Amino acid sequence: MSTPPPSRNSPLPLPDSHGLATLAQRLRRYKPPPPSGQADRPWPETLGGSEMGAGQRSEIASEPPRRRPKSARAAVLICLFEGGGDGDGHLRVLLTKRASTLSAHPGEVSLPGGKREEGDADDVATALREAKEEIGLDPSLVEVVTVLQPFVTKIGITVVPVVGILADKNAYHPATNPAEVEAIFDAPLEMFLQDENRRAEEREWMGDKYLLHRFDYQTADKKYEIFALTAGILIRTASVVYQQPPAFAERCPKFWHS
Repeated sequence: MSTPPPSRNSPLPLPDSHGLATLAQRLRRYKPPPPSGQADRPWPETLGGSEMGAGQRSEIASEPPRRRPKSARAAVLICLFEGGGDGDGHLRVLLTKRASTLSAHPGEVSLPGGKREEGDADDVATALREAKEEIGLDPSLVEVVTVLQPFVTKIGITVVPVVGILADKNAYHPATNPAEVEAIFDAPLEMFLQDENRRAEEREWMGDKYLLHRFDYQTADKKYEIFALTAGILIRTASVVYQQPPAFAERCPKFWHS
């Protein structure tokens, strides 16, 4: 059963949490569910519990996607920090708007990240390297606390969400790489559990019907749309952090976790 979204003026409380340190300790104990072809399991997803899903951008197609080699792998950094500076537990996440000159997904909102390179020791190294290259985030400022269950795209790329905490937001001085990033902004993590400013479309892929979720977010001078895989990863992250389901039906695509 879905719960009503909280008021914008009342941020969701972190379960049994008294700050980022406690949150980090709890997330270190999180164990993602094992890979499975069943993407629609019932809530709840708890520490070491069952799987959650979300929406993904996709077109209706009658033919299987052209799969890349199974070794194709990427990682994204979900960098969380406490907004307001008053210890109220209002978590925010760093996001980027991709450069309009990019050949893939130009101008779309995404998490810092990219494909794994030969020199990367693991998925965490990939996420931290990409964040440094794209938005100037020094890896020494980020405490990586957990890795979520990977998502698999339609073309067979495995995307690994790496969750990190930025304890001192003031120590970070944003620096965009103009070849890759047009803008850096942040949004409240709790919005990805709420039904406000959200739209959904039903899509179908190889007989599997699922929902594509889109979240609208307005800053002081710009409006952003967060959708597809990025929205799905953030719904999953918010569900794990706040230990509660979103206030809407997800119906994620099965290929994400197949």
